[in-house]
Amino acid sequence: MSTCTHESMTNHHVPGLLSQLSDTFHLWRQRYQARRELAQWTDRDLHDVGLSRSDVAFEAEKPFWRA
Repeated sequence: MSTCTHESMTNHHVPGLLSQLSDTFHLWRQRYQARRELAQWTDRDLHDVGLSRSDVAFEAEKPFWRA
């Protein structure tokens, strides 16, 4: 007969999973904010970094979860 203790029933992966979820949500928010900011750049700003309006439109239309 086996006995289960509270310690043996604890899911030791939860802290790692929560950390990964937090990291993922943080990354998604950064992407969303960066794309919104990029969409506000002037033509001169875009020219300075070698981007066109179509490049910006392509990037800005991506969902936040897509790199």
